Amino acid sequence: MIRASVRLVAWLTIGALGGCAMGPDYVRPDVPVPAAYKSQTPSDLPPASAAASQDWKPAQPADAKPRAPWWEAYGDPQLNALEERVMSANQTVAAAAARFRGARAAAAQARSAYFPTITANAAFNQSRASSNVLYKSSAGVTVPDYLVDAQISWEPDLWGRISRAVEGGRAQAQASAADLQSAILSMQAELATNYFDLRGIVEEERLLDATLQAYGKALALTRDRFAGGVAAESDVAQAEEQLRATQAQRIDLETSRTSLVNAIAILVGENPSNFTLDVAPLNEAHSPHPSAALAVLPLSVPSALLERRPDIAAAERRVAEANARVGVATAAFFPNLLLAATGGLEATHFSSWLEAPSRFWSLGPQLAFTVLDFGGRAAARDAARAAYDENVADYRQTVLTAFGQVEDNLNALDVLRRESEAQRDAVDAAQRALGKVSNRYENGAITYLSVVVTQAIVLSDQRTAVRIERRRMAASVALVKALGGGWTTVELPSAEEVSRRD
Repeated sequence: MIRASVRLVAWLTIGALGGCAMGPDYVRPDVPVPAAYKSQTPSDLPPASAAASQDWKPAQPADAKPRAPWWEAYGDPQLNALEERVMSANQTVAAAAARFRGARAAAAQARSAYFPTITANAAFNQSRASSNVLYKSSAGVTVPDYLVDAQISWEPDLWGRISRAVEGGRAQAQASAADLQSAILSMQAELATNYFDLRGIVEEERLLDATLQAYGKALALTRDRFAGGVAAESDVAQAEEQLRATQAQRIDLETSRTSLVNAIAILVGENPSNFTLDVAPLNEAHSPHPSAALAVLPLSVPSALLERRPDIAAAERRVAEANARVGVATAAFFPNLLLAATGGLEATHFSSWLEAPSRFWSLGPQLAFTVLDFGGRAAARDAARAAYDENVADYRQTVLTAFGQVEDNLNALDVLRRESEAQRDAVDAAQRALGKVSNRYENGAITYLSVVVTQAIVLSDQRTAVRIERRRMAASVALVKALGGGWTTVELPSAEEVSRRD
């Protein structure tokens, strides 16, 4: 009998090792990929980079050449120091990292099903049967029981249910790893955007401070002219109103500046109450231009975007996971085989507990099969297939959105460059007009109202120019994010790494 059982187990083990996996093998869904970006040669790119961007060749994102962190392209040491703190201190990133660790643990748990489960038990108990039970030899007798045993059970993966579950767990862990990279990239891009917005606010504050000085001198001049009988009292009122209104604008910027500093504090894991940040104005002479960053962006063929965006990688891995779940649901149509063995020692008297006659054992396979479930398994398989179709649609939508974001920001940089040039010309023209109007007013040819109107135009044009530069910096950061920030899918953990416990 024992030999027969052993022989049966051996044959079943051989069958298990040769078992096949149910369900479809995974194939990455097809997505439409353009041959080139519509805005593949943005005007912000230096001539050499623009020429290179036209040299379209097959993408090789898997080369994983060492790259400096993308934010270093802006040449701002203060930004570099802040960005380095995001990965270690940002709480959104910390939460994503915890989810990845949980997904890795789940993948390792799924993989453990390949191996036997061994349990052990040791017990001592006493039992006494009722004395009033007739025809029972143990009536009124207290019986001690000493027991130690071990059980081993193993489910051979005959139909690939376990292998598909492991495949799905690994894909989910890889998706979680890509989600972590998405969170890091998103937080880093948000920090860079807020940082350049803050520098833009500081630039506007500097502009308004200089304007207030000029308005203060104009008010003093107008008062002198009024005292000398050259100017009307209304000129003094207009000059004073303009000065006070501009002071109010300067004060209003403090709210925006404080909000941006607080937002940066949260991004780097600091309490806003304890965080301060002083930055240089946006248009200082030593400050780099957005084109400096564009020159080193991974702007290659569009097909490379599929492997450079962590959110696309996460969506693709979730398709692979859903495909594996279809295999798990399909395997449910086939019987489950469980091989189990139990052995141990049991005795009534402690003195004979560890002797050979006290041993016991059992060995044998168990085959379980659901004969009728009224469509339950078929419904579960249909649900798994529907989930797969949903994930395929989500993946394709993510790809389309990614291409749209790249196109939007390439176009925005080109439009904003031209808008910036036109706005600088407008500022120059307004300043020339102000010089002429001021001379005419000092000569008594016009009223002070003309000076006030022209000064307001100059200030408005200058602030508009600063805001355009802020938008250009924001668009350059958004393009970096849309291109994946230099990340590639080769940085995803391998199937073995995600299911290996540290």
